[in-house]
Amino acid sequence: MNRKLATVLAAGAGLTLVLSGCASGDTSDAGSGASGDAAEGGLISIIVNDPSNPYWQTEGNVAEAEAKALGYEANVAASKGDTNTESNLIDTAITNKSVAIILDPANASGSVGAVKKADAAGIPVILVNAEINETGLAKAQLVSNNAQGAALGAQQWVKDVGDSGSYAELFGAPSDNNAQTRSNGYATVISQYPGLTEVAEQVANWDRTQGHDKMQSILQANPDVTGVISGNDEMALGAIAALKEAGKLEQVKVGGFDGSPDAIDAVKAGELQYTVLQPVATFAKEAVQQADSYIRTGETGASEEKQAFDCVLITKENADQVTEPFTLSE
Repeated sequence: MNRKLATVLAAGAGLTLVLSGCASGDTSDAGSGASGDAAEGGLISIIVNDPSNPYWQTEGNVAEAEAKALGYEANVAASKGDTNTESNLIDTAITNKSVAIILDPANASGSVGAVKKADAAGIPVILVNAEINETGLAKAQLVSNNAQGAALGAQQWVKDVGDSGSYAELFGAPSDNNAQTRSNGYATVISQYPGLTEVAEQVANWDRTQGHDKMQSILQANPDVTGVISGNDEMALGAIAALKEAGKLEQVKVGGFDGSPDAIDAVKAGELQYTVLQPVATFAKEAVQQADSYIRTGETGASEEKQAFDCVLITKENADQVTEPFTLSE
């Protein structure tokens, strides 16, 4: 189900993220949440990847704020992309009798077991940001429309770079299906321009430091590269830092993906050509609302398990409209 991004009030985006696997407050009255009764309240456990990345921080903050607004206790914890940590956090959520779990899965395949554990315990799981390689376990999977966003970004990237030259791609974590989806989307557009030649593709795992280091290596082997297309903003910002150090930022056009606050600033400064804003503030809030619906009625209210939310291209022309993290004001 595709949705156009509308104005979103990312309530609570400034809240402090609590990195703990334990419940906050008394959860003795919390039920399993999957029986479809009308009982409200209880603990919603929220498991994000790594809140040092503003994308995941916003995801956790918004979900936590919405859960509290709906009358639940909320606990936010981080897996740091590790499936063992994620599994332990799921165990904690089960022990604490969570009424629902909002999960950004650490691994498309490796997180299936964690979701199965929660499902077996009668706790509904709503996935956000990334999918797992199985349907029918999570009650919903809410993600950005990565293919649509990648096409938007690649089209703008070609406008900025031109239709000829050598370029490099920074690839996200291979365990995350989003990385390949975005890369495929880039290739679909760029392959239409035979004058553009990819001279390097480096895995930088969504990380700014790795993006910097991989960009240094790319420049050593390919000093005449004219473009860099990145799977996310953090890797793109790392590449920009390396290009600045090499004195080559003016000759290399860099494109990002996420719409993070630092990326928006870089777009305004002319260092990053564009970013593709993922509506994480939208679907993090929607995930909690669907969890609440399931707790009360036994149904999420959505027509499909997998739900995709359209991304928005951010350039200098509309960067000033990003007034809250990952939120475009109309």
